[in-house]
Formats: sequence, C-alpha cells, structure tokens
Amino acid sequence: MSKGLAQIMKQAQMMQQKMAKLQEEAALKCAEATVGGGAVTARVNGKNQLVALSIKKEVVDPADVEMLQDLVLAAVNEALKKVQGELAEEMGKITGGLNIPGFM
Repeated sequence: MSKGLAQIMKQAQMMQQKMAKLQEEAALKCAEATVGGGAVTARVNGKNQLVALSIKKEVVDPADVEMLQDLVLAAVNEALKKVQGELAEEMGKITGGLNIPGFM
C-alpha cells in the first residue's frame, strides 16, 4: 500500500470516528420552536424525537381543533428543522462539506 493511500485510509477512519461520535451526541442536542404567539412550544432532540410539548390552555378550543393541530405541527416541524440544521452544520465541519449518504 502506498504512503498516500495509507494516509487517506487513516483520514477516512478518523472521519468515521468523528461522525460516529456526532451521531451519539445527537440525542443530547435539542432545539425548540414556538408558534402562535407563544401558544405552542415544541422541543425535539437530534434523534428526531419530540421530547416536550407545551400548549397554553387559552388556545385549546373544542370548536377549533384544526387550529391547534396546525399549531402543533408547525412547532414540531420548525424545531426538527432547527436541530437538523445544527447537526448538518456540524457534519459539514467533519466531512469538509461532502454529502455522505446515510449520515444525518
């Protein structure tokens, strides 16, 4: 094996270790989004799990369930977008901007 190829293999292994560590740390990363003027707040982690949801009682109207559903969806989706953006940014630092399928 040539010296250059050995160096590339070593760099690839180091990158793989850093990506594995980032994936482990993803559960610790959280993002929060609030919609409807503070009516609904969602908190998600980097594993795409909803970890907290807050709904102000003033927004709960049995005659307008659809509005509440829309607010919850908007809050969760925005929080997921935020946390995925943070993880993508960190992954970009590790990969030097390369898009590697299967990671994040």
